[in-house]
Amino acid sequence: MTALDALTAAFAPLRTHTWAYPALEVVHIVGIALLLGNLVLLELRVWGRGRALPVADLARLTLALALGGFALAAASGLLMFASQAGELMANRAFVIKMGLLMAAGTNAAVFHARGSLTKLDAMARLQTALSLLVWLAVITCGRWIAYL
Repeated sequence: MTALDALTAAFAPLRTHTWAYPALEVVHIVGIALLLGNLVLLELRVWGRGRALPVADLARLTLALALGGFALAAASGLLMFASQAGELMANRAFVIKMGLLMAAGTNAAVFHARGSLTKLDAMARLQTALSLLVWLAVITCGRWIAYL
């Protein structure tokens, strides 16, 4: 038995319980909605919409909610992964999704490291556009997992 098989066996009740897996999926979707919805609000401000809203105040609110959403999505995603680890590791859409998540995290780290919220320059706008595209690709891959 491989480590992935052992992990899947340990968390199999999540898949077989009537409500457990659907509940995890709901939590995952709520997390994604909080994450992406708040990122889009901040990205719109970076692009010049809502100029009356101070960037620092908006960022403090939206990024806290986005991080909370990410935490929900990550925790529920880890539990869903644990219940079918081997199957997911063999799924191309899942592997691509994981790579895209790494790209999204790297983009966010570079965005904040360069102080993009204070610059609001062309590079900040490019990074927010890239962020939106990557997150939409993450969601798309997440949906394709069930069909590949």
